Amino acid sequence: MSQSLKSNNITAPTISAEGLTVHAAAWLRSRGVNPAQVQAIPGDASARRYWRLTGQRLFMDAPAPEDILPFLRVQRRWQNAGLPVPRILAAQLEPGFVLLEDLGNTDLKTMIDAGTRTDLWLQQSLDLIIALQRAGSADTSRPLLPCFSRQRLEDELALFQDWYLRKHLGVTLDENERQVLQRLFGLLVDNALQQPQVWVHRDFHARNLMVQERPWRLAMIDFQDAVTGPWTYDLASLLWDRYWDWGQARRRNWILDFQRRLIVAGLKALPQDSFLRSVERMALQRNLKILGIFCRLAYRDGKSGYLDLLPQFRKYVLDALTEDAQLSAYLPTFVRWLAA
Repeated sequence: MSQSLKSNNITAPTISAEGLTVHAAAWLRSRGVNPAQVQAIPGDASARRYWRLTGQRLFMDAPAPEDILPFLRVQRRWQNAGLPVPRILAAQLEPGFVLLEDLGNTDLKTMIDAGTRTDLWLQQSLDLIIALQRAGSADTSRPLLPCFSRQRLEDELALFQDWYLRKHLGVTLDENERQVLQRLFGLLVDNALQQPQVWVHRDFHARNLMVQERPWRLAMIDFQDAVTGPWTYDLASLLWDRYWDWGQARRRNWILDFQRRLIVAGLKALPQDSFLRSVERMALQRNLKILGIFCRLAYRDGKSGYLDLLPQFRKYVLDALTEDAQLSAYLPTFVRWLAA
């Protein structure tokens, strides 16, 4: 790599022994942090990097093309609404440095993997989604969170065609297949847009829910992509997870539990069958998108490990088309693309 950079007259940022750039280390020193005492935290899908500091603090370095402004805006709004998010201690938009509260290293996945009161923690997660939605309905600040528009939803679904079908499988759609895909996509987008529009985390899963003590509760992280969107989206993110397949019966029990909590909270509720269908179709939209995203991460970003997660989401999609009588006509087409 260094040879290539040199030959193109590009200077890479110097990296310190702790994995920090020299600029990042200097920025931390100016805020009373000794760079020799930082501990790198393994990353995931994004280019953002994190370090744990003393004094219950984290440092985030989000180099271009990452943009920390959406994260800072959502954090301020949600903190002002009383939602559980980490506090921002310092930030610099360019080159993308943030010093923030450390919420610890125990996330919801850790608790569930340990077999620790799974149903209780899932109920707390449901309550947190409702708290988020209620806070959004009471919020009058401007500008509004970005809208999860028809175009955004269609762009998400296009990832399935562009990256899963075309790049991963090498499939070129014929006209009939293209029409089948567009009909299903249209149905799923309409399902999303016809729902009440609320604050949506958009990546509400077990790794982004941190367990806090005294009192025991969940706090949210990784919320920079939050939008105003369908009220079933975060519920679908939680229940159709990459880590566990809960099965239809258990998921439906939690969906109906969530519906009861909506009613208790005074929020609008649909008839039971309609609500189940709206959640399951929202999950189908999201899972098609995820198949595309995981392939993009693998082929564009070199993160091939995401291909190992495809079978889980292929199964989710096939299950959804099998279980929804109105969608079963799409099953023969998708079986060709998804059957392992």
